[in-house]
Amino acid sequence: MPRFAGMPSFMRLPHLDLDAPRIDEVEMGLIGVPWDAGTTNRPGPRHGPRQLRDLSTMIRALNPVTGVNPFATVNCADLGDVGPNPINLADSMARITAFYAEISKRGIAPMTAGGDHLVSLPVLRGLKTGKPDRGALAMIHFDAHTDLFDSYFGGFKYTHGTPFRRAIEEGLLDPQKTVQIGIRGTAYNYDDVEWGEAQGVRIIRVEELFDRGIPAIMAEARAIVGDSPTYCSYDIDFVDPAYAPGTGTPEIGGPNSHQAQQVVRELAGVNLVGADLVEVSPPFDSDGVTAWLGVSLMFELMCVLATAIAARRLAETG
Repeated sequence: MPRFAGMPSFMRLPHLDLDAPRIDEVEMGLIGVPWDAGTTNRPGPRHGPRQLRDLSTMIRALNPVTGVNPFATVNCADLGDVGPNPINLADSMARITAFYAEISKRGIAPMTAGGDHLVSLPVLRGLKTGKPDRGALAMIHFDAHTDLFDSYFGGFKYTHGTPFRRAIEEGLLDPQKTVQIGIRGTAYNYDDVEWGEAQGVRIIRVEELFDRGIPAIMAEARAIVGDSPTYCSYDIDFVDPAYAPGTGTPEIGGPNSHQAQQVVRELAGVNLVGADLVEVSPPFDSDGVTAWLGVSLMFELMCVLATAIAARRLAETG
């Protein structure tokens, strides 16, 4: 089937519901979360998963740099979208949590397409619910913003600027094993950074990333998370808006598209248990360049995630 024909699914993979006969064979599930109720600036990431799916049909099987073919390494499927409630934030978060709890119980590692960055919080809740004995996860987070704020607009606790503060407070993330890379932009204050550093979060501004270089920064990130089960969250606004304009809160001075790939490739060896790519906003992405970069980064993340899944499988079976 030509790439421009047929019903689109992520990477042209089979689409399976959670009650499908072969669901227990799936090791990596690609999931859309079309929800942006946490957005505080430019809206639109609720439309991200559909555009990402469409453009992902151009992805081929082999990573020519790392040599990884994720589709041959593990069993992958498109598990569809988590249906949100567009007028009820709490209900949407509960739905997302329940979905991810189910796939976590089944041992499926998620590769998520958002949605705004608040989706990461119910995803992490679901992963914890599905595997309550695993403990708090480590995290490597690529973003222009820390998303460690306490509240917005008179004390509201749930926006795309607060998910990782809530995740640390709830014991979903280990702050001593959390690394945030690419932070930049003008600020109202230092509250988010000061709170994060007080908890032990390693916050790496984009200036340090460029001064020290990607290999050195990523070596430090790998050392911080060690062999702990690790989540990777990738906000597309980590990338300079010259290469990714279609997002809600763009910040100048970021990495280019090649550097955006490099940081993911440097995750090789991390015990990755899940990942997300968030904040692609099609209404601000008229030519699709942001979504194309987004699905390309999803593929890079899939390569690392597939390698980690295969390593855990080998360790379990001997």
